[in-house]
Amino acid sequence: MSVDKVEEILRKAKNDGRNFLFENEAKSICACYGIPTPKFYVAKSEDECVECAKKLGLPVVLKIISRDIIHKSDVGGVLLNLVSEEDVRSGIRKIVENLRKLKLDAAINGFLVEELVKSPVEVIVGAFRDIMFGLGGIFVELLRDVSYRLCPIQKVDAEEILTEIKFRQILEGYRNIPPVNKEAIINILIKTSRMVVENPIIAEVDLNPIAVGKDDAKVLDARIILVPNTIQKV
Repeated sequence: MSVDKVEEILRKAKNDGRNFLFENEAKSICACYGIPTPKFYVAKSEDECVECAKKLGLPVVLKIISRDIIHKSDVGGVLLNLVSEEDVRSGIRKIVENLRKLKLDAAINGFLVEELVKSPVEVIVGAFRDIMFGLGGIFVELLRDVSYRLCPIQKVDAEEILTEIKFRQILEGYRNIPPVNKEAIINILIKTSRMVVENPIIAEVDLNPIAVGKDDAKVLDARIILVPNTIQKV
């Protein structure tokens, strides 16, 4: 892990007057802790986004990066499964159009161009001064099936957390859904716990969704809030 890199990212955000990290910054910190994420690039223009998409290989995901927006999906700032260069170009225009329809005069600091990762199972890992685990994506609010442990946690704690959710059978394999790699989830739980313990400036971590398959797990969206959280955002 690069301690200097983590400190640099956190310091840059605070110097910029932000109490949250851009998604690319949050994922870079995840990478510093060995938490896997999809490959991504940050681009400023349509041409740059297309070049990044070509480097990654289509299809890709496109997300807005803005100091005025935390919840990107709520404002139409995320587009999935862009399968062509024209999709990428029109996607940028669509995101800008979505913002303007909502009358949001939000700054556009760039775009995150990311490889598309699919998985039949999505989970969530969250942290404050405790660690939280449950099924992710749309199931978080629908099922409210989560388990908690106080940080820091050890491997035995992470193993127990996985057994405590009501729908744990999904992790074992259910109907046409194969068993997932639980060790990959345990790895993310332990390293997320370490992240918040070692960096008290981090107030909240939200890794949701995390795509989990039979071989690995990758954090598809990462949100990190810093203290004190005094700036109100969308």
